[in-house]
Amino acid sequence: MRSHRFLLPALVLSLVGFAFAQSDAHGHKAADAAAPTSEAQKSFETLKSLAGTWSAKVTVDPPIPMDDNAPTQVSLRVTSRGNAIVHEMYAAGKPDDPTKYDHPVTMLYVNDDRLNLVHYCDAGNRPHMVARTSPDGKTVEFDFVDMTGGNQHGHMQHAVFTVIDENHHTEDWTYMLPGDKPMHAHFDLQRVASGNGHSGM
Repeated sequence: MRSHRFLLPALVLSLVGFAFAQSDAHGHKAADAAAPTSEAQKSFETLKSLAGTWSAKVTVDPPIPMDDNAPTQVSLRVTSRGNAIVHEMYAAGKPDDPTKYDHPVTMLYVNDDRLNLVHYCDAGNRPHMVARTSPDGKTVEFDFVDMTGGNQHGHMQHAVFTVIDENHHTEDWTYMLPGDKPMHAHFDLQRVASGNGHSGM
């Protein structure tokens, strides 16, 4: 009985893969012809181009003490058959132990023609933001919509991604401290590696 229980996840994955293969076989030409049409999908494709590992120079306003010997790295990974992006921040060179070190994870996905961002914060909450239309196609700006989890330590309120070129982009994150006091962090990021995944942990 135990062996059957372990076989179940593999069976489910096999069936899902088979279903997608059948669907791809029937709709391959239609999928190739389809192009991103909504502004949300276009912005999502822009962010997909940032997949890889990035080294960040960070400036914070108001200033706070920062460890210059522990540079921040960011990784972006396309997952779920291209339907989601995983964004992770971490201190390069620190042990891979999210229970002791900051390691916020952000998920991005399109739903109902809206590009959504959910930030799984080290403060223990999950702010949800939605992207605005980008006039230049290179800037994706997210506004706060709602949040789950407590707010006693504050929450992430706003985010802006700006693509400069294939090896350089910036991120601006605004964190709302208790008492509605904003703290702004500007990340100037240079590409370390292309593709999915990250290094340095």
